[in-house]
Amino acid sequence: MEILIILGVIALLAIFFVAQYNRLIRLNISVDEAFAQIEVQLTRRSDLIPNLVETVKGYAAHEQSTFDAVVSARAKATSATGVADVAAADGMLTQALRGLLAVAEAYPDLKASANFLSLQEELSTTENKVAFARQFYNDNVRALNEAVATIPTSFFAGFAKVSARDFYEVEDPEARKAPKVNF
Repeated sequence: MEILIILGVIALLAIFFVAQYNRLIRLNISVDEAFAQIEVQLTRRSDLIPNLVETVKGYAAHEQSTFDAVVSARAKATSATGVADVAAADGMLTQALRGLLAVAEAYPDLKASANFLSLQEELSTTENKVAFARQFYNDNVRALNEAVATIPTSFFAGFAKVSARDFYEVEDPEARKAPKVNF
């Protein structure tokens, strides 16, 4: 009888250990998957940029510095690795795209161009998908970081070779400015 109780306790401990270990592994995989989704959307955005630049160039050829900034930011974004580098490159590219779209605002014929409108709509849709992917990643990082930092899973983090991850934060000085409202 005592042996059955001891075996039962050992079995319960083994089940508990496996459950905690598997939870950490699943959370870690979810974070990796979420980051991959960010990269997919950023790649999609990067693929749209040459078409957008060429379309705007046709109307505003003298805005070379704006085009160069976009191309440079796109190059950095496509070669970035790691969460911090990708986020920094993402922020630079977002700023460069704002500059490009500001140039487009000065050309009514361009703004009316079906090709430009289509590209702008596709870019806007992609930006929404990027924002969703960032939020999904950060939600998964939060869940993983909570598990790594709280008991009982914190006891298993080292064994599972899982550690806390960095959040995806884009440094965007424009986002911190209060919008101007005129009536």
